[in-house]
Amino acid sequence: MNGKFFDLKKEKQDRMINAALKMFALNGYRHASTDDMVREAAISKGLLFHYFGSKLGVYTFVYDYSVRYMTLELNTTVSGKERDLFELFKQMELARLHAMRGYPYMQQFLNRSLSEDVSEVLLAVEGKRNDLLSVYDAIHRQADLNSLPAGVDGEKLWKMLDFTIKGLMTERFQDASFQPDMLYQEIVDYLDMMKGLTSH
Repeated sequence: MNGKFFDLKKEKQDRMINAALKMFALNGYRHASTDDMVREAAISKGLLFHYFGSKLGVYTFVYDYSVRYMTLELNTTVSGKERDLFELFKQMELARLHAMRGYPYMQQFLNRSLSEDVSEVLLAVEGKRNDLLSVYDAIHRQADLNSLPAGVDGEKLWKMLDFTIKGLMTERFQDASFQPDMLYQEIVDYLDMMKGLTSH
């Protein structure tokens, strides 16, 4: 990657990053078009390739950027002392909300990346993927699943909440009027409802 990318004005950097995140999030690596990226970012194709070299270069850069950004948000927003499963989920979603305010498609891009099957992409991001997964694993290990009522399987509940949140996010992203703050509130409502159902 051309280190001079960070010499660009922040507004232009973010336009390029957001355009790439959007196209990869919506279409996956194989079907994402660099023509659509440059149109969305209002830049020339030559400029995109000057900084990133290829579509794979763009993908690798925005993946690395997203992992670093999300890791920082998670480390600053999720309390290392929190043990309640539902509160941990709320804090993770707050971290994602912070990221989505500046980069609306970042979380959806990271979710989509988990199902990528292009071998060159998988090889290019393998190390970074493991970095992010280890952050989430550490948060998961914080949860005191033994405090849940008898008969509630903590691991299944965690997976169910994770699927519900990803599903809500995917559904909301299909709406052109998507608002990160409204999504966050909707997720909190689901978490509060599930906490109420499992606390009896």
